Amino acid sequence: MTYKFDTQCVHLGTHPDPETGALATPIYQTSTFAFRNADEGARRFQGEEDGYIYTRLGNPNHTAVEIKVAGLEGAEAGAAAASGMGAISAVLWTALKGGDHVLAGNSLYGCTYSLISHHFPHYGIESTFMDLTDLDAVRRAMKPNTKMIYCESPSNPTMAIADLEGLARIAHEGGAILVVDNTYCSPVVQRPIEFGADVVLHSATKYLNGHGDVIAGVAVGKRDFIEKLKMEGLKDMTGATLSPFDAYLLLRGMKTLHIRVPRHCETAMKVAQFLEKRPEVEHVWYPGLESFPQRELAAKQMKYFGAMIAIELKGGYEAGKRLINSTKLWTLAVSLGDAESLVQHPASMTHSALSDDELAAAGISKGLVRMSVGLEDPDDLIADLKQALEAQAVAGIRA
Repeated sequence: MTYKFDTQCVHLGTHPDPETGALATPIYQTSTFAFRNADEGARRFQGEEDGYIYTRLGNPNHTAVEIKVAGLEGAEAGAAAASGMGAISAVLWTALKGGDHVLAGNSLYGCTYSLISHHFPHYGIESTFMDLTDLDAVRRAMKPNTKMIYCESPSNPTMAIADLEGLARIAHEGGAILVVDNTYCSPVVQRPIEFGADVVLHSATKYLNGHGDVIAGVAVGKRDFIEKLKMEGLKDMTGATLSPFDAYLLLRGMKTLHIRVPRHCETAMKVAQFLEKRPEVEHVWYPGLESFPQRELAAKQMKYFGAMIAIELKGGYEAGKRLINSTKLWTLAVSLGDAESLVQHPASMTHSALSDDELAAAGISKGLVRMSVGLEDPDDLIADLKQALEAQAVAGIRA
C-alpha cells in the first residue's frame, strides 16, 4: 500500500526493532559488523549478498534515512552523507571527470560555488556560471562535453527560481544530467524529480532535521547512480560518513517535517508582506509576493512558497548591519530551517569566499540580508523587526 506524504514522513524507512520491539530505530553505534562465517563476508564484499560490512559503507541508521528521503522526494534510492557539502562533493566527483563541463547557476551556496569555480579547474573540469532562468541562454551555453546542469531553486541567497522542467529537457537533450539542490524547500515544498531532475541534494542540517543540532547531507536519484555514488564518491573520494547518532536525530526530525514546514512558510509570507510595506526596505525577494517577478513559475513548481527571504535596505550595507545588530528575537547566525528565526549577511558570511566581482555576477549585493523564518509567533517576529528597523533608522539619521 502506498501511503500519503504525511504518513510517509512518520513511518517511511522505520519499523519496530525485530529483536526488542523498540519503536524508535535503535542507534547502531558501531564501526564494523561481524560476519557469520568467511563465505558470508566474501559474498558481501563482492556485492553478491545484502548486509552491512563497515559503517563507512553503510549502517542501519543510514538506510532508514536514505529510504525516507528518497521516498519523500519520489526517487529510487538515496545516500546519506556527513554534511550537505559531503553529499554535494560526492555527487559532483562521481558524475564528473577531467575534460567534462558543468553549467551552474550564478547564485549558489558559497561553498558549492568555491568547489566548482576554484577547485575543479585543478582537475580539468570546466564550468560556466550563468543565469539559469534564461532557458535560451542555457541552451546556447551547452557544449559537447557538458555533463551536468547544477542549480538551486530558489537560489541561495537571491531567491531566483529555475524552470526545472525546462532545464531537465535541455540537459537530457545534450546528454547531461540535471542536479538540483532542494535544501531551501524540502520535499514538502518542492519535488524536483517530478520535473525531470536526475539527482536531488539536501543539506539535511536544515529543514529535514529542523532542530539545529545535526550536520548531515543526503543525495537521492536513480538507483544505479546512487549505488555508484556510494561506492565511489562517498567510499573512495570523500569518506563523508554520517554518524549513526546524527542519522538517528535526523530520522526523529523528519517525523514532523510535514507539520513544521507549512508553518515556516505561512509565517514567512506574513513577514515578507510586512517588510515590503516598510519605508526602510528597498526590496524584498520572496516567491509568494505578488511583486516577485517569477511568482507564477514558483507557484507551478512549489506547493508552498518557502520560508527564506532576502531583503535590501535603502541604506545598503551599513543599514543591513544595523538591522541584524538590533534584532532581539531573530538570531544572528548562519544556517537555515531551524525552529529559531535566523538572520545573516551573505557577502561577509556564507558567501565570503566570493570576490567582489563574483558577488556582483551572482547578484549578491553588499547590502543583501538573508532571513530564515522560524516557528515563533509571526506577530513577535514582526514586532522585533519593527523595533530593529526603527532603531537602525534612528542610528542612520544620527550618523
